Amino acid sequence: MMADTSALYESVVCVKSEVHVYRIPPRSSNRGYRAADWKLDEPAWTGRMKITAKGTAAFIKLEDKNTGELFAQAPVDQYPGSAVEAVTDSSRYFVIRIEDGNGRHAFIGIGFADRGDSFDFNVALQDHFKWVKQESEFARQEATQDSAPKLDLGFKEGQTIKINIGNIKKKDPSGPAKCRAAGGLLPPPPGVRAGGLVPPPVVQQMTPVAPPSTGTLLDIGDSVPAAAPPSQDLWGDFTAAGSGSTQDTRSEWVQF
Repeated sequence: MMADTSALYESVVCVKSEVHVYRIPPRSSNRGYRAADWKLDEPAWTGRMKITAKGTAAFIKLEDKNTGELFAQAPVDQYPGSAVEAVTDSSRYFVIRIEDGNGRHAFIGIGFADRGDSFDFNVALQDHFKWVKQESEFARQEATQDSAPKLDLGFKEGQTIKINIGNIKKKDPSGPAKCRAAGGLLPPPPGVRAGGLVPPPVVQQMTPVAPPSTGTLLDIGDSVPAAAPPSQDLWGDFTAAGSGSTQDTRSEWVQF
């Protein structure tokens, strides 16, 4: 049963510039209609097809290409359904039920020359009734929610609640006092006396050890006399050198 759509807005869903209309014989069996039984080369009418939507209903309108005069109209309340039926031997032909508004109806065949036009015709009807199904589901859910008793979580007059928060440690009042007594400084590290500085480490001085004497190893012949300390008199060095050389010369002559 079609709903009253007189006060609703009508929108255009699909328009195809060329569609052919055929007179079809009565259905011979329950297997469906076959386009091969029609006179496909002799269409009864050719014009423009328009699919419109008004509320939950869709309308297939056949109009004149030039004047836009309505030739026939097929109201569709569901798809797939009895108002629109695809043939069994082709994807470009359909059977629709047209109505004249006075309660009379008839079945005619329509066909598209382009396979893409028949695809768009099929998808336009599917999308519209998919939307209708979703809208009805949303309305049903809203009605169920409105009829269900609402849960009242508000406070009654004079009602109070008490919240117990556990595992919270109380602050030690002596902790901040100790910090303030030390002048706001951080406590000393472990092992340091409070109020004093760490004494510097004691460094032990190492006494140098005299190297071992090598005189016994080098004492093969006569011992080398020790060098005399330098004299403070600059001229005395020359005098000592002269006297020494004289004595050495005499001794050498005497020994010879």
